[in-house]
Amino acid sequence: MARVLPWALLGVLVLTQICYPLTGGGLRAALTVGTVVLGYLLSVSHALLTRGARTAAALVATATLGGFAVEAVGVATGFPFGTYDYSGQLGPKLLGVPLIIPLAWTWMAWPAWLAALRLARSTAARIALAAAGLAAWDLFLDPQMVAEGYWTWDSPTPALPGVPGIPVGNYLGWLGFAAVLMAGLAAATGSRAAVVLPGDAPMLALWWWTYASSVLAHAVFLGLPASAAWGGVLMGAVVLPLALRRSRRPVPA
Repeated sequence: MARVLPWALLGVLVLTQICYPLTGGGLRAALTVGTVVLGYLLSVSHALLTRGARTAAALVATATLGGFAVEAVGVATGFPFGTYDYSGQLGPKLLGVPLIIPLAWTWMAWPAWLAALRLARSTAARIALAAAGLAAWDLFLDPQMVAEGYWTWDSPTPALPGVPGIPVGNYLGWLGFAAVLMAGLAAATGSRAAVVLPGDAPMLALWWWTYASSVLAHAVFLGLPASAAWGGVLMGAVVLPLALRRSRRPVPA
C-alpha cells in the first residue's frame, strides 16, 4: 500500500487537474475542491505510510490547523495577507474561511519540505527553501483563484506587474507563514522527517507536475501569461535545481 496508494492518488489528481481548464462555472469550482481534497489525502497518507503517525500528525497540526488559524486571523484582521474575503463557491466556511483552504496548505507543504531535503544540508536552509517553494507556488494559486472569483482583496495594490488584484504584501505574508510552518514541522518531527527515502518519488513527481502544469495552464489555457512568467521564474528557482539532480542519495542532516 505504501507504494501503490500515493501513485494512485497522484494519478487521479493529475486527471482532475487536466479537466479543470476544460470546464467552467460550478463544475470548475467542484474540480477545484476535489483537487485540493485529493492533494490533501495524498500528502497526509504519504507522510503516514513513509514516516509514521508522528510525522503525519505534525503535518496536520502545522499545516492544516496552523493554516486554518492564520487564514482565520487574516480574514478577521487583514494580517498577514491583506484584507480579503472568500466567496461562497468553495464550500462551507468556518470563521469566514472555506474548509478546503487549510487542506491546500497541507497538500503543497509536504512536497515542498521533501524537495528541500534534497537540496540543503542544514535544517535552517531546508526550512528556508521549503518556505520559498511553498510561497512561490502562490504566484500561480492566487492569480488563478482571483480570476475565478473565489476570493478578492479590498485593496489589491501595489501588485506585481501584469498580475492585478493581488497585493504584493500577500506574497510576503505567504513567505512569512510558510517559514513558521516549516520550522514547526521540522521541530515537531525531528529526524524522522529529515530522512530522504526512495518512496518519496510520488511527492517529488507532484512537485514537478504542479510547477510544469501551472506554467502551461496559465500561459496557454487560463489567459494568465504574467503569472505564468512570475511563477515560472520564482518557483522554478526552487524546483528546477531539484529536477537537475541525478542522485537520490540522502543529504546528511
